[in-house]
Amino acid sequence: MAGRTAFLYHDDYLGYNFGPSHPLKPKRYEDTLELLQNLGIFDDMVKHYQPPRASEEDLMLVHSQEYIQRVKRQCEKGAGYLDYGDTPARRGIYEASCAKVGGSILGADLIMRGDVNHAFNVGGGLHHATRDSAAGFCVFNDVAIAARHLQQRHDLERIAIVDVDGHHGDGTQRIFYKEPILTISLHRYGGGFLGRFYPGTGTVDEIGEGAGKGYSVNVPLPVGTFNEAYLEAFNEIVPPLLEEYEPEILLNQFGVDTHYQDPLVGLALTTKSYVEVSSVLHHLAHEFSSGRYLIFGGGGYEPSNVSRCWAAMFITVAGVRAKNEDVYRELFDREMKYQNPEISRRVRKIIKDVKNTVFPIHGL
Repeated sequence: MAGRTAFLYHDDYLGYNFGPSHPLKPKRYEDTLELLQNLGIFDDMVKHYQPPRASEEDLMLVHSQEYIQRVKRQCEKGAGYLDYGDTPARRGIYEASCAKVGGSILGADLIMRGDVNHAFNVGGGLHHATRDSAAGFCVFNDVAIAARHLQQRHDLERIAIVDVDGHHGDGTQRIFYKEPILTISLHRYGGGFLGRFYPGTGTVDEIGEGAGKGYSVNVPLPVGTFNEAYLEAFNEIVPPLLEEYEPEILLNQFGVDTHYQDPLVGLALTTKSYVEVSSVLHHLAHEFSSGRYLIFGGGGYEPSNVSRCWAAMFITVAGVRAKNEDVYRELFDREMKYQNPEISRRVRKIIKDVKNTVFPIHGL
């Protein structure tokens, strides 16, 4: 099921820089492109596109004009924070944010025009931002903007968003909470600072309201969740819901801060899980969405691992063979023989809770 695949990156993404001590390192975007170039995968079927910046009109598909202007003013001053202390208002952040949103919009347009089947915006995935606020290193929610763009400018109705970042996609959930847009988030929950892991949302009983009841699906995972337990949760919950929903397009926030060496999250995945997740979602996109599969970056705070994980995912989705076998082998972690029966037990309890809470609403 190989298809034409776009890699979306512009050097403007490097301007999304909160300073040398901040955990989000924008060089990981450039590193991913360079790694893919070293693998020799770009050809007529796999192309690099440089997106234009999103306009204020594009941003207003999700965000209020007041908030957009506040971000612009604060970034021009280059002082203070855009939220409660995670997201500094540095010069250049507004323009870089518009570039990232532009990448997600271009990816949606390339797919809907039939230029490509799949697209990956390496700088996207800013899923914590809400209508009127930045949060968690995220200024504008490009995932939600891409979904609105697909609704309003391409007349799509059934849009599914699967978020596998280590942090709950709370901003995206909030934006669509009362709408029948299927949002599924697998994330770490609990046991963080003061007993609360950021952002502190994403429990099983957050299922949406009104027309959106049953369309917000959360899989809150314990610290230390490893490959086998994670993939069991993913495969038990995500495919049945997508098969029932039959999305016209599949959107996938692909943060890789779930990697076992990531310094912020505390989950225990290896590249094996990223290949498996992207393979399953790629298959489902071809089965139900005419191959339409739009992927966004997201979290990942150990830069040398981030580019490897994203490259492994991208090659899987593109269905291409790397020309440089030595570089290809270095993408993958050594197989870990890690098992924890207590974590497996807790994850199976979560799977059961999700199925009991959400599946009946969808006739499953």
